[in-house]
Formats: sequence, structure tokens, C-alpha cells
Amino acid sequence: MRPFFKTWLTICLLMPLAAHATNREQRLPNVNGYTPKSHVSAVTSKNKHGVKGLTHLSKADSKLVPPMGAKQSSNVLSRAVNVLGTPYRWGGSSPSKGFDCSGLVKYAFNGVGAADLPRTSNAMAAGHGQKVERKDLKPGDLIFFNIKSRKVNHVAIYLGNDRFIHAPRRGKSVTIDTLKKPYWESHYVVAKRVQTKESKTLRIAQR
Repeated sequence: MRPFFKTWLTICLLMPLAAHATNREQRLPNVNGYTPKSHVSAVTSKNKHGVKGLTHLSKADSKLVPPMGAKQSSNVLSRAVNVLGTPYRWGGSSPSKGFDCSGLVKYAFNGVGAADLPRTSNAMAAGHGQKVERKDLKPGDLIFFNIKSRKVNHVAIYLGNDRFIHAPRRGKSVTIDTLKKPYWESHYVVAKRVQTKESKTLRIAQR
């Protein structure tokens, strides 16, 4: 993929983040000032796909899980977009050797303040991050699918507007796709928000 096109695409993808960041900063005082009426304990369970989640959180509480900062989201998306067209390779996690789905995620989140992610998509879905509803997805969230399996075996990075970037499968390359396609709609399982040091600190302050 030509460098000029990658640069143009990166700018188009990341410009909405700036406006989103401005709006979020204006809402932060309300989030920080929120005091739950009663303590809600988070109980871990597994759904039919073997994915762990916090099942005792109310809808109001789940919305308090803060997304990554605008700079962190921009860095993650920029690193992912810059390797568009890189061939799929099972076990790959670098532009020179290629990527599998979880390798691309690890690469994109490397060095941007995120907690250390597991290596496989199933482990990422089962033991890391905070579950978020599809309607509450933000750029940088991880979305998980079950392809030819009952369990999670594919992961992608959400870009916004129902789009996501991923390393699909053998014979394909890193590409951008949409959740509006019936295929991805039918295989969608869950979404998780990566827990950064910043978001963990904010969640502790809210308790």
C-alpha cells in the first residue's frame, strides 16, 4: 500500500478522535463526580462462548468505564493503519514477518500505556479488559468473533462507525472491515475495553 494513501487514511480515521476527545473532556467532571448509590460487586462468570465478563454491573456503572485517552487511541489506530496490507502469517506479530489477528493487536498496543495483553484472542477476551456493550464502542476497543468455533478465536480493533481493522486469515492481509456485513454480525461475540493505567486509576477513584 502506498505511503501517501496510508497517511491520508490515517488522518481521515483519527480526525474524529480529536472532536470526541474535546467532548469527553467536557464530560469528565460528571464522571469523576459520580457516586454510586450502593456498592455493586463484580462477579466473574462465563457465557456460552467461554468469555468471562462482569455480570453484576448495572448499565449506568458500565458506562463509567473510561475509554483510552485521545492520544493513546490515536497511537493505537495509527500503528494499526500503518501496517495495512501486511500479509497474514500465523504467529506473526511484526510488519516484517506478518501478523495474525492477536499479533496485530499486540503490535498496535505496544508502548502506548496499555496493560500487557495476552497473546491469543481467546485469552484477551476471557481475562483482560472491561466488557462494553456494542452501542458503547469507542475507537481502540477490542471486538471478538467466533469463526468456525463456539469459542472466541478472532480479534479486531474498533475504529469507529462500525469499522474495524484486523488480520483476517491465511492468504489475506491486514484490512479494514465493517460490522454491518452479515458475516461479521453473525460471528460477533463480545467487545472489551483495554484497561490502561489511566483508566484503572479513574475507576479506583470512582469507588
